Amino acid sequence: FIKISIVTRNKERFVKRRQRLVGPNSNTLKALELLTECYIKVQGSTVAALGPYKGIKQVRNIVMDTMNNIHPIYNIKILMTKRELMKDPALANESWDRFLPKFKKKNVQTKKPKKQVVKKKYTPFPPPQLPSKVDLQLESGEYFMKEHEKRQKKNE
Repeated sequence: FIKISIVTRNKERFVKRRQRLVGPNSNTLKALELLTECYIKVQGSTVAALGPYKGIKQVRNIVMDTMNNIHPIYNIKILMTKRELMKDPALANESWDRFLPKFKKKNVQTKKPKKQVVKKKYTPFPPPQLPSKVDLQLESGEYFMKEHEKRQKKNE
């Protein structure tokens, strides 16, 4: 027996992944049964497998991968490729890595936490008004100067 309920705590996620393991019309489960030569039964939060030790080991790995969000079709493709490679005696002593499919993980974007805005202390009074250009000229006395005096002051 393989306990699959301990992998995910979220009930919806668990049901979705268990259904992914079974597949439409139990097709995924049937393919696994044919490739691993095991009888597989999914019921509730457990998966039962009967068959040779090697097959049960493969079933356990596939079931745990599926519950950890790796689609079973990837493992089925790998098992089918291995079965074809076993038939060829010339490749018996070679590494099969070059024949096995390599699946890339896609980075799924997750929601970023919203930035918390720091609230300023409330004051009923508006901020002081900044002096205008004319106000600054009045303060410095530049407002009353004539044009040629202003140019002389700039040149200094």
